Amino acid sequence: MRDPGISVVICVYTEDRWEDILAAVSSVRAQSYRALQTLLVVDHNAALLDRLARAYREAADVLVLPNAGPRGLSAGRNTGIAASRGEVVAFLDDDAVAERDWLRRFAEGYADPRVMAVGGRTVPVWASGRRPAWFPEEFDWVVGCTYRGLPPGRARVRNVLGGNASFRRTAFEAAGGFATGIGRDGDRRPLGCEETELCIRLTRARPGAVLLIDDRAVIHHRVPAARERFAYFRARVWAEGLSKALVARSVGAGEGLASERRYTTRVLPAGVARGLRDALLARPGGAGRAGAIVAGVLTAAGGYAVGSARARRGPAAFRVERIEGDAHV
Repeated sequence: MRDPGISVVICVYTEDRWEDILAAVSSVRAQSYRALQTLLVVDHNAALLDRLARAYREAADVLVLPNAGPRGLSAGRNTGIAASRGEVVAFLDDDAVAERDWLRRFAEGYADPRVMAVGGRTVPVWASGRRPAWFPEEFDWVVGCTYRGLPPGRARVRNVLGGNASFRRTAFEAAGGFATGIGRDGDRRPLGCEETELCIRLTRARPGAVLLIDDRAVIHHRVPAARERFAYFRARVWAEGLSKALVARSVGAGEGLASERRYTTRVLPAGVARGLRDALLARPGGAGRAGAIVAGVLTAAGGYAVGSARARRGPAAFRVERIEGDAHV
């Protein structure tokens, strides 16, 4: 099978990340597997849109465009998908840089025609220079990174993680785009799970679809100082519980929570045990990590309970859009 053409979508929203955005684009342009194009989708920020348009006005491989939908990451991604030309559409966070073979590893995954999505490994780059001693690796998803508990190597999964992921264009034709109303809205609403909901919808629409992660497709994701604090940890975990309630309402608790059950009953207890063992051995942060895991579970459960109650009282808070755009190459 021929190598697929890949478009890369980077959703941006604030000038505070200007240098990060430039670094993200540069990392795409330096790939060993050349991208067809990089699409910078600006989320309702006219000043940033104008600044980026001027910065890349002579770059034939970079397209700057405004989010055509409601404010938020999901609508921004849908805008990028509709404007892209690639047979495969990849997504990169605006505060991350990709290693040189990132797109090559994605392309290799699509040699199998059953594969509809390929994700990669996201490594945290802590603002303080090192992981906070109390912060458990099992909760690295809180800062948008690959967490302990995911399978190593190239493995089949229920869903990929949105900041380091790719999909065949036909996946969106089969299942629609990212659901609006469920994902992030800049720094205002730390919800998530939009890629989980999409992936479950995709495998329902295409029962034979294969979704993979490949830990050789690596990006490095910056974690600002504010997200190294327990207050952010708690807020993000609470929001994840709310998000999971929305997903469970949309696709059913069986599919919506299948991976989470294994994570909660196997991965997290093992993490608590490691933390307590480290505490007994007087290793730094052991008790803090064990306590953070327990607090995280209880907080997420509280968010899920509140989200479920809200869902029962009103209509669905999100909407799935069909993707319409240019014909792919």
